[in-house]
Order: sequence, then C-alpha cells, then structure tokens
Amino acid sequence: MTSPRSESQPRPDLAPDPSLGHAEMEALQRDIAGAAVFEDEFGFDPEPLTNPLAASAATATTDTDSAADSPNASQPTVVGVDQSFLTNEAGDQDRALSAVVAMRGGEVVERVHAVTDLKTPYIPGLLSFREGGAILAALESLTVEPDLFLFDGSGRIHFRQAGIATHIGVVRDVPSIGVAKSLLCGRLQGDTDNLSAGTRVAIEADDSVDAPAGTLLGYAVQTRQYDSPNRYINPLYVSPGHRVGPETAADLVLGLAGSYKLPEPVRLADQYASEAKREFLD
Repeated sequence: MTSPRSESQPRPDLAPDPSLGHAEMEALQRDIAGAAVFEDEFGFDPEPLTNPLAASAATATTDTDSAADSPNASQPTVVGVDQSFLTNEAGDQDRALSAVVAMRGGEVVERVHAVTDLKTPYIPGLLSFREGGAILAALESLTVEPDLFLFDGSGRIHFRQAGIATHIGVVRDVPSIGVAKSLLCGRLQGDTDNLSAGTRVAIEADDSVDAPAGTLLGYAVQTRQYDSPNRYINPLYVSPGHRVGPETAADLVLGLAGSYKLPEPVRLADQYASEAKREFLD
C-alpha cells in the first residue's frame, strides 16, 4: 500500500558542513532529527520491493515491445550508497569516494561516483560530516530520479537520531533507510545469536540515545543464515532514515536482500566502490 507524499521539502541548508565544530555538528544533527519523518510517507508502491518473487513473475508473463514499456519502468528506483577511501603517499586517508548504484526491477540502470577531500577525522556519530560531501556530489550527477535511498550506515539508530541515512535523506527529501553492519547504540529487545532468516529483533532507545526510553529505533534483521550449527551470519541493523517507518524499512531490506546478506543495491554499491577505487590506484 502506498502512502501520500510528505509535505516536507529538500533542506540543502542542513547539508553536512565539515567546518563546524563538534558541538555545532551535534546541534545540526538534532535539527536534522527534528526535520526527519520516521514513518511511511512515500509515493511509490513497495510491493515489487518487499515481494520480489511476485514482481518477477509479473515481469516474466508480460509481453513488451520496448524498454520504455517494460514492467520495470514503473517500478521504484532504489539507490544504494556506499563509501570507500583513498590514501595519500604517507598512507593516510585523505579522500572519500562515494559510490551510487541505481536499480529498477532488479536491474542496474545507472552507476555514478564522486571523490572529495576528507576534512574531518573519523568520529563515531559524526560520520555524515566526514562522508556526506562525497555522497551529495555523487547524487548530484545521478540522472535518474530516486524513489528510495539505502545507505551503508545508520539512520535513526544514532545517538541523536540522525545517522547518515537520516541526514542525507532529509537534505534531499528522499525516503531513506540505514543498513548498518554493527549496532551503534540503543538496546536490543532479544537475542540475536543464530537467528533464522527473516527474523527481526526490535531495537529501542536507551539512555545513549536522544529520544524517550523505549522509542522504537529500528530492527536487527536476519536476511540470510547458514544451514549449519557451527557458524552463523550476524544480522543487519536496519533503521528508518527519512519518510520510511521501522517496519517498512525492515520489510524492504528483507525483500531486497536477494541471495546475499546485504540488500542488493548496497551490495552492488560496495562492489562499485572497490571498482571505482581501482581507477585511482592504477
């Protein structure tokens, strides 16, 4: 079921500014969280994304004469975003490379990347100020219109409810989801050891988060699992970034995971980041 378009608008005035001081960055993140919408407010049909088998069956049984008439043309455009870093001759990271992969109907429709200088050190919780410039630069060169962003990073699961998925989602006013490999903050509401595929465990705010205790921040989502008692795959930590609720965020990540742990747009963005990085190494 689709939801009505939000009344929100792009907020370029809230773009991450690496020249700000630490306290100013945190204050800006609180403004970002205040502008974010942590519930479903998007205009696309999520069914092809949350139920990809049904979407594939519909595509296979539909005759088309051109790419423009393809069933994929009406499906949402999902954009995966991942980062890599380039080092200088001294071996220090001095540039961020943002890789962006746009997919529609399970097919890649565009890939772009951008490189910008790193102007701030790595500080937990302030990732968007280190990497956001490269991300926004890459998104500027994207020619397709995104319906949904998936970031390798956090959304609402963040000390100030404003991880990189929330920050960029609000700045661009595009529905967004954070997909992290480790838990930054919050309290798990259950055990996450050796979960079966499809399982999700709620993550709620605790005293490390600038939100009322018990606020649902997102889910630990088990997208894939080994059929073995001797090893297991850890879950992903999925949270709404902007204009997507926590349940829908988990549904979308599960639907987009395909045969791998990571949702396909993020997995391909990760691969593309490595590929693009080789251009600079060569």
